[in-house]
Amino acid sequence: MESFHTRFSAWTPFSNKSLNTQLFQERVALISHWFDLWTNKQRQEFLLTIFLRCTKSQLRFVQDWFSERMQVAKVDFSTVLPRFISLYIFSFLSPKDLCAAAQVSWPWKFLTEQDCLWMPKCVKFGWFLPYTPTDNEYGAWKRHYIACVSHLDWLTPREAAATYGTLNEPKTEDEELLERQREKRLRKRIWEEIALRHKELFKVRPPWVSGTCCSSVLKPRRQPRLSQTVRERVGLHEALEKQLVLTSLEILPKRSNISGSHSYPLLSKKYWHGVHKNDDSSSYALRPHFILISSRIPAYEMLVESVKAGVVSVVYEHSITLESLLYLIEKALDGRKAQSMGIFSNGDSREINLLQGYKIGVKNLLRPEVRDFWEKLGSYVATEEEGGHVDFFMPLGASEAGTEVLSQLSQLTGTFFTAPTGIATGSYQHILSDWLGSQWGKAPSSIYFCEAKLQTWSSFTDFLEETLKTVRKQLYPLFKELQKSISGRMIGQFMFDTMGMTNILSNQETAQALADGLMELSKDDSERSVVEDNSWDTKSRLSKNDLNVEALINLERILQKDSAEKRTRVVRELLQSERKYVQMLEIVRDVYFAPLKAALSSNRAILSAANIQILFSDILQILSLNRQFLDNLRDRLQEWDPAHCVGEIVTKFGSQLNTYTNFFNNYPVILKTIEKCREMIPAFRTFLKRHDKTIVTKMLSLPELLLYPSRRFEEYLNLLYAVRLHTPAEHVDRGDLTTAIDQIKKYKGYIDQMKQNINMKDHLSDIQRIIWGCPAL
Repeated sequence: MESFHTRFSAWTPFSNKSLNTQLFQERVALISHWFDLWTNKQRQEFLLTIFLRCTKSQLRFVQDWFSERMQVAKVDFSTVLPRFISLYIFSFLSPKDLCAAAQVSWPWKFLTEQDCLWMPKCVKFGWFLPYTPTDNEYGAWKRHYIACVSHLDWLTPREAAATYGTLNEPKTEDEELLERQREKRLRKRIWEEIALRHKELFKVRPPWVSGTCCSSVLKPRRQPRLSQTVRERVGLHEALEKQLVLTSLEILPKRSNISGSHSYPLLSKKYWHGVHKNDDSSSYALRPHFILISSRIPAYEMLVESVKAGVVSVVYEHSITLESLLYLIEKALDGRKAQSMGIFSNGDSREINLLQGYKIGVKNLLRPEVRDFWEKLGSYVATEEEGGHVDFFMPLGASEAGTEVLSQLSQLTGTFFTAPTGIATGSYQHILSDWLGSQWGKAPSSIYFCEAKLQTWSSFTDFLEETLKTVRKQLYPLFKELQKSISGRMIGQFMFDTMGMTNILSNQETAQALADGLMELSKDDSERSVVEDNSWDTKSRLSKNDLNVEALINLERILQKDSAEKRTRVVRELLQSERKYVQMLEIVRDVYFAPLKAALSSNRAILSAANIQILFSDILQILSLNRQFLDNLRDRLQEWDPAHCVGEIVTKFGSQLNTYTNFFNNYPVILKTIEKCREMIPAFRTFLKRHDKTIVTKMLSLPELLLYPSRRFEEYLNLLYAVRLHTPAEHVDRGDLTTAIDQIKKYKGYIDQMKQNINMKDHLSDIQRIIWGCPAL
């Protein structure tokens, strides 16, 4: 028991809490005494040793102690406040300040690149994002804002002053004196001319019309002719005053301010457009361009977005009447005449599918209601002498029947009608081809639409048509069985209502005949209509049997001449479409391959050399092959003559299609490589987000651009068929064209078979994933 009272003993019992506490306090006092005697460096080493031995909870205790006793002077508000309040604070910053704030820290970068901050700034200037961002996409609106700003033309203040002048530019005393004298002379001349016009009007004015302001009250109500004459004279008076002022303004010096307007804004021409409406020059300047778009056009909303500013556009329902359509046009023009009018609806090379029940062609063009419609429509457009024209966005210029429709409409209305001459190289690609009788130095489509957006819409409709074609092909067996089932039910119900059960059982052959007849009636008669359309031209020209030999010879010459012109036109379209195809392949090379190759050479590789080789080696070889094919076509068309041949060039191209074979064999590997690199390499994922679906890539992604080679062969077939159609049988090029068509057709069949095999493999893979424990198929 005495050992418990030992003061300096190092041993204490484990159960004696009071002695343990006393010993602990003594040792703390000893260490504190030593700590007071140490230097600053020794104290720091001691604290570092203590902190290294502490656990996380002990370090957190130290942190809390400091935060309670020492108030923090500066703290990041974005880490303390709720996120929506931080975003509200950042919304007051300008785009330049937001970009600077994004460089402060990672939390600020995340907040300042949110779409809710950048979308209002883009919408304010009319810069809408051309696609819908995905859920995981980050900073799309900021990239779009930077891309739009980088394409703007801007001037420094010094350049703007040199170009447009400055606001309130100081003048010398002599210049100010000269300007006052000119204004004084102008004012005096205006009043003299007005007084002279008053005297002239006073001589021809009726004696019962007073010169006071109350003359309108004292006008006789029973003399409309005289009052109309007076109003015309008053209007003439105002017109003369206007002409005098405008003529006098041309004499004055035109000093420009910074806004680009003249020194006399209140007397500019735009404030006089309501004074007199009989001035042809002013009304011609105010005539807008007008475009009608049918609701049957695929993705017509996207087409409406591509309409240029200043062009009046109207979307109409396909089920309305001709009178309703005229009312829409009249309401949109608001009493004005259109300088040009475009009609964008469905149709083919022979007729216009304008409205439901109105497929306008040669046969029904002169029907009374149709004729009245086109006559009234022509009155809304400027005449041919004034430069007015109506543009049909369907390939009426590619056939004689369509050309006849355009000719009859021009004779009927006195307005020039035009349409594209392209063969169907895609669902709506004909609108980008040559136009019939174009006299404006550019395609009519560029008058109404932004060309880049129109090409994007055209490419989108091509993919949409291919998708619909695939869906129709897959659903056709289902619909056929459904049609048989419905036909059987209809026949059964009909026989049950009209015949007894015994008669039904004894007339199975009759029931089968009725079902077969109903199936035949329900079939589409498109083949018969095609045969009738193809034979229409021959019947219309050879309807009279009493043609003599000279008439037949002249007819043959006309047909040969038309055939040569159409053959030249189709070959030119082949060259134009090949040029566009090569441009799409060059986009893959310039936008994707070149930056990835440059990054690899600069030791900042995004993809390895092996992956770049897998993705782009085949497409670059295809580009080289088609570039050579394009050069050969261009050289041949520079000195083109109807006797020249184009089949040998296509045949030579068809013998080198093994390059395409390598591409199509490796196409599944290319797609898998893209997806794998997108998932595994963040830099490549960012690279694709930056370049996919931009204006440079025609709003397409890399996999969509790689689909163009497979679609090109169908266009080759359509164009080569058209060239052979307009090539005489005795022409030297006939045999080469047939050989080229066989080559392209055979290779297209190989591509279709390859697509079918790939789809089958994908289908088997889906089945394998669905079935648990299924072996590899």
